[in-house]
Amino acid sequence: MTLFEKKVDFAVIVSVKNANPNGDPLNGNRPRENYDGFGEISDVCIKRKIRNRLQDMDQKIFVQSDDRAVDGFKSLKERADACKEYADAAKKNSEAAAQAACKEWIDVRSFGQVFAFKGSGKGDGVSIGVRGPVSVHSAFSLSPVDITSIQITKSVNSIPGDKKSSDTMGMKHRIDYGLYVFYGSINCQLAEKTGFSQEDADLIHKALISLFENDASSARPDGSMEVYKVYWWQHSTKTGQYSSAKVHRTLHVSLKEGMSVPKSIDDYEISYDTLDGLKPVISDGR
Repeated sequence: MTLFEKKVDFAVIVSVKNANPNGDPLNGNRPRENYDGFGEISDVCIKRKIRNRLQDMDQKIFVQSDDRAVDGFKSLKERADACKEYADAAKKNSEAAAQAACKEWIDVRSFGQVFAFKGSGKGDGVSIGVRGPVSVHSAFSLSPVDITSIQITKSVNSIPGDKKSSDTMGMKHRIDYGLYVFYGSINCQLAEKTGFSQEDADLIHKALISLFENDASSARPDGSMEVYKVYWWQHSTKTGQYSSAKVHRTLHVSLKEGMSVPKSIDDYEISYDTLDGLKPVISDGR
């Protein structure tokens, strides 16, 4: 494994058409939006999709979603206890357990993890915390989004004697079009602590490019969610030549002059400023 010794900043442009990119369970599963009407995709949602893509690449994932669990375990504690190296280390001290967890699961050494179940460390009730080097911001749309809601019906009763009639009404929500951007970075100092390697960074990069593969659902039909561009800045030093904020500000995405309601990616102008000694690797989404 190659040591991760050069800081990385990244930005991802996501195009959404007739889909619900991230439903809000506290608002009837309507697409998330802030108080100004701009669409939002939570960082948790984005990390879930990265985990899924890493899992498709045959990487070991600790936080597996129930519908994609491949090892038969039904809880995080079961998965942790089944890892002999982690279980043995947890009986000694928290630091050894954290190192074992980072070695075993790529999402732990990437994003970090809190092992907060009984028996996680030496002595009952001791939690083990891991800070990961990969940070991901929430994604926000570049323009306010229009949400379309439609009524749906079910054509049959779910079970015999179901009191609800076969034409029970429900709701389904989508946004007509939205262009979202999210940012992130990879920190060398934290990478040293978790054992995150350059090969791991390459896998994260690959996952971002193909973020929505094997992710289709009724709310997100195939082709409705697309990674348009991934910008990947690898600095020449551990701390980076520039701050992450300054690097992220070099990307500019704006509506074309005279355009008020965007319908496609073609309605936006995309550019970036160059920084001395730092040029992004730009990849098209798959």
